[in-house]
Amino acid sequence: MEGSKLYVGNLSYSVTSEQLKEVFSACGEVREIKVIEGKGFAFVEMATQVEAEKAKKELNGTQFAGRTITVDEARPPRDRQKRSPRRY
Repeated sequence: MEGSKLYVGNLSYSVTSEQLKEVFSACGEVREIKVIEGKGFAFVEMATQVEAEKAKKELNGTQFAGRTITVDEARPPRDRQKRSPRRY
């Protein structure tokens, strides 16, 4: 793993950043949490790469809020190509 930012998927839409912080704090210092509203995923940034690896190893595939979550290294955002306007 290169970074300390993690992707957390398959979340219940009702999950809050406070709940995620509580779970991820067991693996180290949590720097930032960004829950993507209505999408079922979030990004969690840990203080160090070692802590991020530990969180990935310990939390991936575990039960959280009634669902089996996915924890993986976050990929950098893609450049979105500009779309030409639709013509009808």
